[in-house]
Amino acid sequence: MRAWRKRLGYSQEQLAERADLHRTYVSDVERGARNLSLESITRMAEALNISAARLFPGAEPAVDSAGTSGCTSVLVEILLVDDNADDVELALHTFKQSRVANRIQVAANGQEALDYLFAEGGQADRPAVARPHLILLDLYLPKVSGLEVLRRIKGHAYTRDIPVVILTNSQAFNDFEECRRLGAETHLVKPLNFQRLSQITPRLNLDWALCQPGEPKPRAARV
Repeated sequence: MRAWRKRLGYSQEQLAERADLHRTYVSDVERGARNLSLESITRMAEALNISAARLFPGAEPAVDSAGTSGCTSVLVEILLVDDNADDVELALHTFKQSRVANRIQVAANGQEALDYLFAEGGQADRPAVARPHLILLDLYLPKVSGLEVLRRIKGHAYTRDIPVVILTNSQAFNDFEECRRLGAETHLVKPLNFQRLSQITPRLNLDWALCQPGEPKPRAARV
């Protein structure tokens, strides 16, 4: 945030005034002494006239040989596997509010997820080389359980290096040791939102995932 503020020539007082926040709040955020709420992220991004995604590490715009700013890397495609329509709707809504540009594919059950990942069943016509860069996986799925989906993902050479983050409804997550043994990276407590996702992307080496060039519109698709 400091880099964006200085680039635009704003003092901490000016940014705080534009974002309708206290100057000490801005100072604490820049020093890493305070955690940002989703509301504050949105306010500061609007005050800086950038997307909320660009406030996070790795989202600094690159400049090409023609001097044009753009995304630091290819936008990460996310596969969200969750049968709870309300949780999916809330996740997509919060991403949209944060102006996240990543393409989000949604699978409502374990079989849909496997068909999408391995270009099978109803997804047989999909190019097999197209795969997501991050999988957000609920464990309690119909048709094929989340654990079995995770087992299939990590058991296949084609998909085993895709980071898988487990979605759970509770901090007391008794199944995570088994998920970790199977290869899951970490877990997030639902409802999923942009702030929680942004906290784990650096450890997954996906801190560039939420970069947003220009004024894109978020996209979500059912698989």
